[in-house]
Amino acid sequence: MAQKKTSRGFRKDRRRKHHHWLATIYYHDGEKFARVYIDRDKARRFANRQKKSPVVARTRVTELL
Repeated sequence: MAQKKTSRGFRKDRRRKHHHWLATIYYHDGEKFARVYIDRDKARRFANRQKKSPVVARTRVTELL
């Protein structure tokens, strides 16, 4: 028998096909930059790569609902 997948809130809403992840980069001078990814791992890798720069204050990856 096939197992039933657990569904999240918007999975029932057929308008959205993917989860969207926002990678936000905050700089020491107060500026910020954001990029949207469909894959959470790619967003996390982008944020970690940006953290290596000395001008980056912090990074955040959040799910867009």
